[in-house]
Amino acid sequence: MSALETYQGIYQRACERKGGPVALAKIVSQPLSNQQVAALSDDRFLAEMSKKVFQSGFVWRVVRNKWPDFERVFWGFDIDKLLLIPDEMLESKAQDPSIIRNYSKVKTIRENAMMIAAVRREHGSFARLVANWPSADIIGLWAYLKKHGARLGGNTGPYMLRAMGKDTFLLSQDVEGYFRQHNIISGSAQSKRSLQAIQQCFNTWQQQSGLSLQALSITLANSVGDNFV
Repeated sequence: MSALETYQGIYQRACERKGGPVALAKIVSQPLSNQQVAALSDDRFLAEMSKKVFQSGFVWRVVRNKWPDFERVFWGFDIDKLLLIPDEMLESKAQDPSIIRNYSKVKTIRENAMMIAAVRREHGSFARLVANWPSADIIGLWAYLKKHGARLGGNTGPYMLRAMGKDTFLLSQDVEGYFRQHNIISGSAQSKRSLQAIQQCFNTWQQQSGLSLQALSITLANSVGDNFV
C-alpha cells in the first residue's frame, strides 16, 4: 500500500481538472443533517430502496418514468399495508403492465417492508437507525442493509442512502479506480478487507478536512478518471 494522499492534494487536483474552486463547489453536494434524516418517513425509505433495486442492472430513466405508477400500485409504499399483502396479490401486482414486471424484484418490496417494520419496533423508525449510524463506520450500515434487507448489497444500499440524504461515500467507477491505482485495495472492492481500507482512508480525509463523506467522495471522483472539463 502506497502512502495515503492528503485531502489537500486531492482537492487541488480536482480544482485543476474542473476549472477552479468555484466550479468544483458547484459539483460538490452535501448530505442532510442527522436531524433531517431522522425526520424522514419509513415509506420514503422503502420507496427509495425499491427504486434502487429496480434500477440495478436496468435503465434508470425507465424506472424513474414509471415510478409514479409504482407509488400508485404499492399504496405509496405504506409499510403496514404491504406487511399484510398476500402472495397472490403480490403476484398479481407484479404483472401490472404499468410497472416493470419482475416478480423477483417485486417480492423485495414486501421483504424490505418487513425489515423496516422490525427496525421500527426497536428504534422507533427506520430513519432513526440510519440517522444515528456513525459515518466513521458507514460500511457497517452497508453490511446491515445487505444482511437484513433484500437485494440491498453491493452499491444498491449505498446509492439508496445517498438518495435519502444519509452521509456516505459511493464506490463509483472513478472512486474504486482511485483506490486500485494507489494500491489501497486489490481483488473485490466489496470484500470486507477492501471496504475497511477504504473506510479508513475516508476517515483520515474527514479528520483532515472536516468535510462530509459525500463531499469527500464527490471531490475524489472528480480528481481522477476521464471527467475533465
